[in-house]
Amino acid sequence: MRTVIGRFTPQVFAIMRFVTGLLFACHGSQKLLGWPPGGQHPPLASIFGLSGIIELVCGILIAVGFLTGIAAFIASGEMAVAYFMVHFHQGPIPLLNKGELAVVYCFLWLFVAAHGAGIWSLDDVMMKKR
Repeated sequence: MRTVIGRFTPQVFAIMRFVTGLLFACHGSQKLLGWPPGGQHPPLASIFGLSGIIELVCGILIAVGFLTGIAAFIASGEMAVAYFMVHFHQGPIPLLNKGELAVVYCFLWLFVAAHGAGIWSLDDVMMKKR
């Protein structure tokens, strides 16, 4: 299997980073800008306003691969906080308390923070210029 898919690992990781970063940014965009429609509009000086800022900014940074490790680490922490503040009080099982997306994002961003941006990223371009 490694010879079929494994040789494209850097490219697939870059595509995954880009797509999931944009999806994460959409959560912040929905909270802060009302796009896509259906989001809340919390005050910026609230915990939900802060979460919207983190999701929008970190999602874009992760997608383009700029300061990726820091952005992903912050996003991972935000998702851990979101899980325990919003979902956990409804029970500890993510599938039942509707917190599975927060858990998935938490561990995805933790992996990205540990792995780094990889190819097709501004971090990679800046490292090559050194």
